[in-house]
Amino acid sequence: MFGLQRNTFLTLLFGLLLQHFAWAQDSTSYWKFKSLYSLSGTQTSFVNWNAGGRNNISIIGSANASAYYTRENIKWTNDVSFALGGIKYFDNKGIGAQKTDDRLELSSTFGMQLSKGFFLTFASTFRTQSINGYAYPNDSIPVSRFMAPGYLNLALGADFRKSDNFNFFFSSIAIKSTFVLDDSLSAKGSFGVEPGMRYRQEYGAYLKMKFNRPLAKNIEMKSKLELFSNYLNNPQNIDVNAELLLLFRVNSLVSASAQWNLIYDDDIKITDANGNIGPRTQFKSVIGIGLSYKIER
Repeated sequence: MFGLQRNTFLTLLFGLLLQHFAWAQDSTSYWKFKSLYSLSGTQTSFVNWNAGGRNNISIIGSANASAYYTRENIKWTNDVSFALGGIKYFDNKGIGAQKTDDRLELSSTFGMQLSKGFFLTFASTFRTQSINGYAYPNDSIPVSRFMAPGYLNLALGADFRKSDNFNFFFSSIAIKSTFVLDDSLSAKGSFGVEPGMRYRQEYGAYLKMKFNRPLAKNIEMKSKLELFSNYLNNPQNIDVNAELLLLFRVNSLVSASAQWNLIYDDDIKITDANGNIGPRTQFKSVIGIGLSYKIER
């Protein structure tokens, strides 16, 4: 049943995307495309190593693509981001790879220019993961799945856009939807939904800022900040989703990256190392070196 729901959802989602792209297919000169694909990994082994350690191998793959449509007073921006990685400890016999990164995100903004640099914009962002997540060492009961959670933000507001590399969007009319399409997780009330419910909707204010720029000849920075305040429930407790990515290019194929993510959602209850349960700041750091390929046209 879960697989059927996922396939149906993906079919509908990609169908809508194809319809959007077909809308402007008659004039491809108004489109600009960028994409970056990377694969990085590490392998560590020890023989009679006094300081200790565990033999392991880790791999992370990612793909990021953007499509920009500009025509007269219309600006349409689409971004897709995907990452998946894992680590395998060779001394864990019978235990498979443990997930280290899992991200699937799609965002789209459609704006009509009101004055130079200012647009009336409809913005949407969808975020979820690809495969099951576990709270290791327990690898038998998933704590997250595809669309558990899934997040969809919809907002209408004003967008200040200096270039494709910088924009500041604010909306006082925003909807944040949380999906938990898994019976066992929804029964627990995971990710802020009411126990037994598979969906939660919040109404509030939404801010999104994107800033990208080169820091040096072969170093590029990409950053993103999203804030959401729920009008009806503790509006002072602001949800935060922040990301900072540094790309270091050695040559046309070899690159390194450093990525940091910070998330805070007052509705998500997390159990800490001492067994206390409550909202917590989530932080993730991923650093890697490997192969990458960039396409622009």
